Amino acid sequence: MNVRHTAAWVGVTAVTLLATTACGAEKAVDSADQIMAALTRVTDRTQELGSAEIETTTTLDATGGEPISMDGTYSWGDGAAMDVEMDTAAAQMSALQDDPTTRVIMVDGAYYYDVDPQPSGPIAGKEWMRIDVAAVTGEAGADNIAANADPTATLRYMTASTEVEDLGEETVLGKEATHYRGSVGAEHIEKSKLTEAEKKAAVTALKASGGKLTCDIWVDGEDLPVRISQTGAGMTVTMDFLKFGATEKITAPPAAETGDLTEQVREQRDAAIGQ
Repeated sequence: MNVRHTAAWVGVTAVTLLATTACGAEKAVDSADQIMAALTRVTDRTQELGSAEIETTTTLDATGGEPISMDGTYSWGDGAAMDVEMDTAAAQMSALQDDPTTRVIMVDGAYYYDVDPQPSGPIAGKEWMRIDVAAVTGEAGADNIAANADPTATLRYMTASTEVEDLGEETVLGKEATHYRGSVGAEHIEKSKLTEAEKKAAVTALKASGGKLTCDIWVDGEDLPVRISQTGAGMTVTMDFLKFGATEKITAPPAAETGDLTEQVREQRDAAIGQ
């Protein structure tokens, strides 16, 4: 079975979860201090809650096509995990799923796709298709997701930039929110007060995003992000936070119902890199 489209989508999903960095244009020292204090409060609150109901859209610059949408649960309290429904056609999964949406679970370093049972091959008669994240992104990419797939990472790295701009109040998802914008590169990270582990994770994420990432974040009156929109690596990913906390624990599907395509995807990736 050709898993080219599946591999491509896993890559998009991985980038979607890279809640990496952000920045902006500092107007004055006191203004910058206020912004950093606000973002620190948001970071602490978001980290404490650990999960959220989310909606995301991913737009690829190269295709200019309809955005790929996902909605469901996103968890970061005990490792990066998600349980979402995505648009089957937009994600190029129609060959494996007849339904208009496809359920995708990411947990414990692997993606699980709810597919139609196939007549032959590794997923013959299986409801779920499993692929290791590292098979698509490489070990460094998988480590990047584990370190950065957390909205608090975005907020934390935003404070590393010397250029953070407050764009004022806007209404987003029916809430009054403060809009911040900025861009960050490795030079900001290296000079920051982040820990060495945080610096390493941030620089790795930036490399995956073409060396620089631009981010907009909207924060509500309860010091929680309402929306985070990131642009980098030829795509724009927007994540809306509908409700924080109190989400069900995300677990992998039963092994007996799962077929593994990790090796096939890894072989395709290695062949593509070798070309």
